[in-house]
Amino acid sequence: MKIVILDGHTLNPGDLSWKSLEELGKLTIYDRTPKSLVVERCAGALAVFTNKCVLGKEELQLLPDLKYIGVLATGYNVVDCAYCTQHNITVCNVPAYSTDSVVQTILGLIISCLTKLPDQIDSVRRGQWSRSSDFSYYPTNCREISNKTIGIIGYGRIGRKLTDVMLALGAEVLVYNKGKIYESKNNVTYTATCDELLSRSDIVSLNCPLTVDNEKMINSTSIATMKEGAVLINAARGGLIDEYALARALNTGYLAAAGLDVLSSEPPSPDNPLLTAKNAFITPHTAWATIEARTRLMDITVGNFKAFLDGNCVNKVN
Repeated sequence: MKIVILDGHTLNPGDLSWKSLEELGKLTIYDRTPKSLVVERCAGALAVFTNKCVLGKEELQLLPDLKYIGVLATGYNVVDCAYCTQHNITVCNVPAYSTDSVVQTILGLIISCLTKLPDQIDSVRRGQWSRSSDFSYYPTNCREISNKTIGIIGYGRIGRKLTDVMLALGAEVLVYNKGKIYESKNNVTYTATCDELLSRSDIVSLNCPLTVDNEKMINSTSIATMKEGAVLINAARGGLIDEYALARALNTGYLAAAGLDVLSSEPPSPDNPLLTAKNAFITPHTAWATIEARTRLMDITVGNFKAFLDGNCVNKVN
């Protein structure tokens, strides 16, 4: 049985093992695969694993032996699931493997925005503390999480876990989840509209999927609804934000800071305005990538495929 991994480097740059998949068939691993080589490399394979390599109708119709696609992620928009359903190709993803890691990164981004922590660390490396006349120096307007209002947009596993963390740190939590209303409790208020959440929040965290309805939901109009001096966090999808509008809000000082783990195009163009925007703290889409999360991702991926071979599919998305 031929098994192909199209872009294995992101999941496993060398600190994990592919042994469990190697035991299930003849495994070929490619660190990265350009679009022009997808069909050639998948030819004759019963199973293909992909993270970001696209398997659309154009590719799939040239792969008659393919019976299984394992997505090395939660999102599966890189696969034409409708075509797969019509042609009896099973597609499985890996949900909920990175919840703790993503929430941990969101917390780090919030702290960075409120205390300018990365700038402080960099100033010490540049010798500023050694040259200081005082035992301590710090950016003006450093703030605590306690007694702040954090607005969480999206209330899946990550949103709920983030709620628990913020409550433990003494924050009040507002939640907007596609207009769904829940009973308010324990310093958590569920808002009827996104605008209400934006207008009341000191910190706004985007934790929702990207859809055609919410693309660029953070734009010049919605930013104007936010509190002056608010902080924006995005560890969901870059397409949720109009990046030029956010850069303007940061550079003018209307928003105090933004913590971003995702951008609309990855890797970003060098002229992306957020790369040089004032008080933009950006990490390279790494919230999901702790060793613990990637180990879970690997284990669930193998478990999905074993279940398929046993005729008992789990995490099937089509």
